[in-house]
Amino acid sequence: MPRIAIGGFLHETNTFGPSKATYEDFDGGSGYGPIRHGDAIFAHLANVNAAIAGAIAEGRARGWEMVPTLWCAASPSAHVTEDAFERIGGALIDRIADAMPLDGVFLDLHGAMVCEHLDDGEGELLRRLRARIGDAVPVAVALDLHANVTPLMVEHADLLESYRTYPHVDMTATGARAAAALARMIERGEKPAKAFLQAPFLSAIAWQSTWAEPARTLYARLEEIARSTDAMSFNMGFPAADFADCGMSVLAYGPGAGAAARAMMDAVEAAEPEFRGRVYTPEEGIAEALRLARGAGRPVVLSDTQDNPGAGANSDTTGMLRALLAAGAPGAIGNLFDPASARIVHQAGQGATVRLALGGRSQPGDAPYQGEFTVESLSDGVFPCPGPFYGGRVMQMGPSAALRIGAVRIALTSAKAQMADREMFRALGIPPEDERILVVKSSNHFRADFQPIAAAVLVCAAPGPMAVNPATLPWRRLRPGLRLEPLGRAFTGEPA
Repeated sequence: MPRIAIGGFLHETNTFGPSKATYEDFDGGSGYGPIRHGDAIFAHLANVNAAIAGAIAEGRARGWEMVPTLWCAASPSAHVTEDAFERIGGALIDRIADAMPLDGVFLDLHGAMVCEHLDDGEGELLRRLRARIGDAVPVAVALDLHANVTPLMVEHADLLESYRTYPHVDMTATGARAAAALARMIERGEKPAKAFLQAPFLSAIAWQSTWAEPARTLYARLEEIARSTDAMSFNMGFPAADFADCGMSVLAYGPGAGAAARAMMDAVEAAEPEFRGRVYTPEEGIAEALRLARGAGRPVVLSDTQDNPGAGANSDTTGMLRALLAAGAPGAIGNLFDPASARIVHQAGQGATVRLALGGRSQPGDAPYQGEFTVESLSDGVFPCPGPFYGGRVMQMGPSAALRIGAVRIALTSAKAQMADREMFRALGIPPEDERILVVKSSNHFRADFQPIAAAVLVCAAPGPMAVNPATLPWRRLRPGLRLEPLGRAFTGEPA
């Protein structure tokens, strides 16, 4: 019976974001729940859409003796603090080392963690793990599709297996694939050959959805090529991390890994012109939504992509709210993160009218929206999200409320998590199917649950820290020659 240690430490870092991820953010979970230790991992994570859940299921099916160590995640933000990385990373490595002897290690990581003191969080974590457990123990890692894969990660993990869908509805399946690959390594008693290539351009997350082109065709191509390998991944990267290894990459393992990786990268480079799309200003987006909503019978969904808390924003900007109100447009917007306002409305009570300076505190050029709001409902923010992305995860959104101002309803929360499940509106008494316009602070994950009810989906760019076009960010540390957008200018080593 193989003895396998399992654990996870996930963060997606936007180095241009407004707030850092502290130990308390991981301990509180930022919507994910607190740090899980030992058997609590089985109790709370075995049946949700997470890579570790897939590994648990695969391990049980194979009769593994699984040693659960530590698992945690925090909402994307700016850098992980040195304190958080050292405390959590150190505890994870200690628990794995203490579990020795082991036949293997499975880790659920993101792949785009940047720390105050380290550019490559996952690479350093894996390097330190190797120093403790040695080179003989096989290590398999499940990664997010947005991982900025680095040479250090490739060197110290025997296999990196990434999601293949965006929205990420296959996190569980990815964990199962990585666990199955780990089982093959143990059975064979050998580790596979590796190939790793980095793409020459950045692509914006708004145009990375596997529900649309070019990603839909690229991932179909990946499935074809992967049949000739032990494992294969195409990572579209997280294009808001200012360090040398930011960007898209291809990984392949096993016989013919080099040829497989080259074939996939050729397809990625040929698709470069297609990684572009139409972006609306808030005013253009609202006007087009009103036009499309006439007689549609279904809501028009607008992505407030630059304030996506799933990409390091604070989910508190007011540009789309102002545009809705200026146009007199009926609709709902969420989630708007403002713990101070949430405390005020909970003190005032349901049915009260309160004057608030709402949101608008994190983004230069933005400002709180001053107005009188009606408190329609109150919630403790604890509820399950059954849709395809969160997959049954119980959210911990803190004191929350539904507010109304004019014809607009607002889902107000005290924790950050992107609006990727209709239940986030419903839990506050806002039936999303009944609204003419829905504004969601998300870039693509919302599509899994909202696109089936949408008359149309529009991408809008109100002010926010997650640039819809990475070429507009003030880069300083990318690798020279990397194009800052598809078919765009190359980074020269000078500030953009």
